[in-house]
Amino acid sequence: MSDVLMYFEKGGLVMYPLLICSLVIIFIAIERYLFYKSIDSGHLFTKQYCDILSGETLEKAFEFAKTHKGACANILTQASHLPTVERTEAFMEMKGNIVMSRLREKLSYLSVITTLAPLLGLLGTIVGMITTFSIFNIQAGQPMAITGGIGEALIATASGLCVAILSLCVHSYLSHKMNNIITNMEQCFSALSEAKVRGANK
Repeated sequence: MSDVLMYFEKGGLVMYPLLICSLVIIFIAIERYLFYKSIDSGHLFTKQYCDILSGETLEKAFEFAKTHKGACANILTQASHLPTVERTEAFMEMKGNIVMSRLREKLSYLSVITTLAPLLGLLGTIVGMITTFSIFNIQAGQPMAITGGIGEALIATASGLCVAILSLCVHSYLSHKMNNIITNMEQCFSALSEAKVRGANK
């Protein structure tokens, strides 16, 4: 622990905004993971719901969706008994857009941090190098002071890259989860629309 604090102090002032960025990443990762988990009806639900619509009645699909949790199941439950195909599709599109907007919340912050963290590390590098070369203007023969400035530069750079890599990994994971949820919703919405069209043409 003492070694970590020592490196943190040697990294210079940019280590503080990098620490804040790291905490923001952790907060977003936990918050989004729990939110996605609560809103996702799941791939298995999607498969079973589409299978029911392809071989059973709308009423059975309605009962199936009603007994499951998640945004997709909730929207399908509400849309099942709408009178026309047009109203059903408009309702699902409206609700789906709201869900997608909520899914994308906070992900833009991760994109900003992914870009910002290396820049902060670069700033720390420049400050460290300025400190290093300013030694020559004071007096020669201070190798410890020179290497200290270079060390500060390297620590800041490495820290900025680590924060950026962490942010990129979290963003990629959450984007993958979000795309899966959206894809599952679109499959269910399409299956319900097709089932209603078939029912209207009978």
